[in-house]
Amino acid sequence: MTPEPHLSPEFNEELQTFLSHAPNDAVKRTCAGAVRLAELRRQTPAAVPDLPDLYEPLVLFYERGGEFVRDNAGFLDLTGVLFRPGTLEGHLGTPPLEILSSTVLDAVDAEGRISYYTEAHRQGPLLRRRKLRSEQHDEAFDRSARWVPTDRIPDTEPAVKESGLVELDEMVAANLIGATVVNAAQ
Repeated sequence: MTPEPHLSPEFNEELQTFLSHAPNDAVKRTCAGAVRLAELRRQTPAAVPDLPDLYEPLVLFYERGGEFVRDNAGFLDLTGVLFRPGTLEGHLGTPPLEILSSTVLDAVDAEGRISYYTEAHRQGPLLRRRKLRSEQHDEAFDRSARWVPTDRIPDTEPAVKESGLVELDEMVAANLIGATVVNAAQ
């Protein structure tokens, strides 16, 4: 059985003060879990030798101003984006986010409804279409890790398919952004 990490009284008091300002119970539980896992890793490294920091993506989400609530129907509401959490087995087939850096997160953070595209053989640039209210922005991710305006995305979905572009999900797009960032740094 894995030992429970012992928090010093001062550290525990500081944690409780911080948690008293958390917006809801889910945020309180996840923040407390992140602190306890970090403390367990510090106190007993052998207890979690090869385990990645399970809370790192969530902590980055909070640090970047993200928040969520669970509604009465079982959905998670990420301030306007709803999804139903799946099973562990269902998530095992999802490609992991390969690079979790500020540059990658900055590149995928954008307002509006976003669709990502690239050429079918994935040798061309990563393109995105952002629709925000009545505005539409078509952009390409360049080698300097910036989105720049482009006219490479046709206006209609049938024309997009005819042009040889394929739509990508967010995780695949984030991994392509990460690969571009790494290649640009070399």
